[in-house]
Amino acid sequence: MTIYDTSQACRPEPLQDGALWRRTLRIPMRDGIHLATDLYSASPEPETTALPVLLERTPYGRRVHRPSDPDRSGAPPPQPQDIARHFTGAGYHFVRQDCRGRGDSEGTFVKYLGEGPDGADTIAWLRNQPWCDGRVVMSGCSYLAHVQAAAAAEGAPGLAAMFQHSGGFSSAYDAGMRMGGAFELKQVTWALLRATQSPEAAANPVLAEELRRVDVKGWFGAMPWRPGCTPLRHLPAYEDYLLEQWRQDTFGDYHRNPALYGRGFYERFPDAPSMHMGSWYDPYVRSTIENFTTLQEMKSAPSYLVMGPWTHGAHSKWYAGDVDFGPRATLEGNLAPSYQEFSRRWFDRALGREDEENPESADIPAVQYFLMGGGDGRRDAAGRMRHGGAWRADTQWPPASTAPVALYLTTDGALTTAPPIAAVASVTYDFDPRHPVPTMGGQVTSGEPVMARGAYDQDTPDARVFGAREPYLPLYSRPDVISLSTPPLERDVVLAGPVSATLYISTTAPDTDFTIKLIDVHPPNADYPHGFAMNLTDGIVRCRFHRSYERPELLIPGEVYEMEVIAPDTANTFAAGHRIRLDVSSSNFPRFDVNTNTGEPEAAARRTAIAVNTVHMDAEHPSHLRVWLEGGADALA
Repeated sequence: MTIYDTSQACRPEPLQDGALWRRTLRIPMRDGIHLATDLYSASPEPETTALPVLLERTPYGRRVHRPSDPDRSGAPPPQPQDIARHFTGAGYHFVRQDCRGRGDSEGTFVKYLGEGPDGADTIAWLRNQPWCDGRVVMSGCSYLAHVQAAAAAEGAPGLAAMFQHSGGFSSAYDAGMRMGGAFELKQVTWALLRATQSPEAAANPVLAEELRRVDVKGWFGAMPWRPGCTPLRHLPAYEDYLLEQWRQDTFGDYHRNPALYGRGFYERFPDAPSMHMGSWYDPYVRSTIENFTTLQEMKSAPSYLVMGPWTHGAHSKWYAGDVDFGPRATLEGNLAPSYQEFSRRWFDRALGREDEENPESADIPAVQYFLMGGGDGRRDAAGRMRHGGAWRADTQWPPASTAPVALYLTTDGALTTAPPIAAVASVTYDFDPRHPVPTMGGQVTSGEPVMARGAYDQDTPDARVFGAREPYLPLYSRPDVISLSTPPLERDVVLAGPVSATLYISTTAPDTDFTIKLIDVHPPNADYPHGFAMNLTDGIVRCRFHRSYERPELLIPGEVYEMEVIAPDTANTFAAGHRIRLDVSSSNFPRFDVNTNTGEPEAAARRTAIAVNTVHMDAEHPSHLRVWLEGGADALA
């Protein structure tokens, strides 16, 4: 039986001159909690027509539009009712729901953890309604993608297709909450922002004002936080879940929750078509690609991958940070007329609704990715560096034309294809947690006001960079950064695929971190006399997890360990005359929390120590960067 809201809003409400109708529902969950839900239909009596239902579940307000939901460049983000009308006009019912404890839904919000059961319960309820033909498809960006993977990991019969844009955890421990054991501090800035928009803040003006006045930059200088001593102390539900995320530094039962660990539950995922769309400057690159590659292999239904040069969800922008990728970079005008058209066509095909009269839903390549690079490197009218790029298609990821290549680190700052022959070679630096290397762009979202997303010149930090100090010297000038690069390339080199580094390290500390950053160094020109060192991707590893993320083990000072540092995949053309550069260090703050070098878990530590860290580069310990190049080793011959 359909449960309608008992308020005035439950009556069919005409929108857009009667072309769209909205009802408010209260959908029951297994524990008795009801979630506020809007049903959009093309008529005031949806029961008369059983259609597929497109479901979006959101913590951001079911009637709120978001900048991460653009449809096309130059147009404001569409309102939920605009998206609804696009799909109801194409033969769908459209449903948007407030997640538990958000918007008008009942219950307590605990980020991520309850989205699997709530999603599965919602799908089961929708399938039993007379206006649903038994097929529920899900769509959405960011958190709206995470909830899809969470529901799929519960099995969710009736989930007929998924369009996951910039989210959907394969393992939140590897991407989204942690990377290499380090905590992603975007979880902190996200919690602070969403707390100001919480139902509790809406009901309490004093609390709302307190949250709005939080000095975020000041509090980031006072980490780690302790219970009752955080800017969220007056909103315990948010403080509790955030500090619990931070404390859960080992991979255990917490991170095996299906909502966070699709990797452990792929066999439960419905055998249904899936679209996995992401961005090279998005924190969920690894999850997006793993979800695609695994489901493509495990399921009979097709999976698709689209990777653009954008920041999180920004498929209508041709730039990311201070870099312009050109007019071909946007989704609309290149892959489809608009984002809504792209998703609607894909759903039509996924549900078998294409026919000879609907050629728009023709098959698409399994993989479409934007290969960055090829621009002239000059400054555009908006002050951004023109890096350029173009779309490519393939049947797999990494592309079939690529192969892994090792570039070895040398003590004179070179990256070379020749393995080292010296018996002893290393570089040593002091890592002081009180003065971490500042984050300059990268695969960041929800980081404001302490982190910016996208591509920036790593050699020109400025006042925009949290933690940067005058005279704003290049990051490579720091004594705790090892910067290595190839000679200027003699011809274009195409990189597309995974990025990692094997580092042989030793340290004076019981625990420390190592970071990597892959950079495309443009040569000098009239607009950039010093050149432009464009960040592509970066990674981190926390050394106490050198054997296992489940069972941390402190280091023996002075002993040499092999560490693998994984960075998210990327795709870039290093043009002739450019250099491939790798920066190695031990911090990237505030993107990641800072290792105290004491061996104590970061969420509880109150003291720090300087670690003397060494990267070995000799014949027995050949530290190297591993990248996938078109043509393999011949690309650098």
